[in-house]
Amino acid sequence: MNLPVLRQTPTLVAEIPDSLRLPMSMEAQPDGTTCGPTCLHAVYRYWNDADPLQDIITRTGRLEPGGTFAVYLACDALRRGYRATIYTYNLNVFDPSWFARTNVDLAQRLLLQSEAKASDQRLQWATQGYLQFLQLGGRLRHMDLSRGLIHNMLRRKHPILTGLSSTFLYRTPREYGPNDLPDDVRGTPAGHFVVIAGYDIDRGKVLVLDPYQQNPYGQSHEYWIGIDRVIGAILLGIVTHDANLLVIHPRHRPQQALP
Repeated sequence: MNLPVLRQTPTLVAEIPDSLRLPMSMEAQPDGTTCGPTCLHAVYRYWNDADPLQDIITRTGRLEPGGTFAVYLACDALRRGYRATIYTYNLNVFDPSWFARTNVDLAQRLLLQSEAKASDQRLQWATQGYLQFLQLGGRLRHMDLSRGLIHNMLRRKHPILTGLSSTFLYRTPREYGPNDLPDDVRGTPAGHFVVIAGYDIDRGKVLVLDPYQQNPYGQSHEYWIGIDRVIGAILLGIVTHDANLLVIHPRHRPQQALP
């Protein structure tokens, strides 16, 4: 019996590189609270946008206690014509049920929550940012944070700007006082922004671009570190109203569906 010859289709595994590094670099943040704008500057440069760092710092502003939220970085990108998607794990701001049901008006829920928790100043700042983000056309996602999710974003050549817990990432003492001095008893966890710009599947590591000059992993502003450590740091960023992934890319770029 003559059987038909079956053409062998390459498997998905064969098409996926075991490692990847996006061609980007990170500058040092000018002070202790500008890690977010410095990371946004690195992402802009990756997309061949030569916007000066100081202009980005001025536009994105600074919260009263210092620093900023990822959503304000995303709003700057949206105003400059980029697409911006935030994957949020911040249960202080978003109830998971809002994403589990269809036709939920996120802006309405945010406003109702803001009224019910009027005394929570950080929530008020975050809510204001997210209302602007939604009005500008930003997209919100809430899905399991996993190795696969991170790998898929990077395979699409999208760097990941993330707000996370530097206390967990660095395994350093918590910080205390106006000068953020290390104090393992009186201190509180600290938040930070970095960019994930590559992965190595065999070693189970990702490439982190870090604007903080005194990070414990070297002075080059980049290091390879275990992906599980990074995932844990992102989720624990909820303590400082971080806990998110921000993906930014130009609107004119050929559309590649994100998860």
